[in-house]
Amino acid sequence: MAIGATLGLIETLLSLLRRPGVTHVAVATDHVIESFRNDLFSGYKSSEGVPPELLAQFPVAEEAVAALGVVVWPMVEFEADDAIATAAARWRHDVEQVVIETPDKDLMQCVVGTRVVTHDRRRDLTYDDVGVREKFGVEPESIPDYLALVGDKADGIPGLPGWGAKTAAKVLARYRHLEDIPRDPEELDVRSADRLVGILGERWDEVLLYRTLATLRTDAPLAEGLADLEWRGVPRDDFWALCDRLGFGAVKDRPHRWQE
Repeated sequence: MAIGATLGLIETLLSLLRRPGVTHVAVATDHVIESFRNDLFSGYKSSEGVPPELLAQFPVAEEAVAALGVVVWPMVEFEADDAIATAAARWRHDVEQVVIETPDKDLMQCVVGTRVVTHDRRRDLTYDDVGVREKFGVEPESIPDYLALVGDKADGIPGLPGWGAKTAAKVLARYRHLEDIPRDPEELDVRSADRLVGILGERWDEVLLYRTLATLRTDAPLAEGLADLEWRGVPRDDFWALCDRLGFGAVKDRPHRWQE
């Protein structure tokens, strides 16, 4: 079985765990790609087209994360992003800062000031609320509305025709949410306002559905408490056993901290 992605995940996590200030860690996974959102919209992302060799690594990847001494949240009915949003909302007042390691647009809605931020590891960019506004032109709370209008190819959300990123950002920067967008074209200072308002009205039920799909849930079933997420180092025996079984000898001694 191909396990290259699992090795890459281990190397990435070991690198992230070395960053200063890391105290509590969890990794959320899509144990299965389908979720409740597929019942709401047939076009939502699914496992169709995902290489079988990659799907086969999902359970192995979860096992590898646990072997690093990190809590794993394998999501089935919900998505991994819902677990992350739930954790950020639940514990943001109990830690100095919540850092969500992802470049995904939809998780930008979780950002709260500098208390909850996202971090794009590959580009080494951190987004607080100011960063979200600079990147998308809207507040974090408006990200689901923004994605409903412009779409999100990664998740299979088509958006509305005519509503490009610049137009949606300009409108939502002023009105925040779909319900507050005026139905009078003269109140919208954008090109082709008549057409855009018409499309919004004609496809109102669709765009509300798209926003529901883009809105992350904060009630995912997380059994652990904050204390359970405290990272105490890598359990040497478990990690070495996994490395021996999978042939990951090159990373056996890479952890910088072992559990007592």
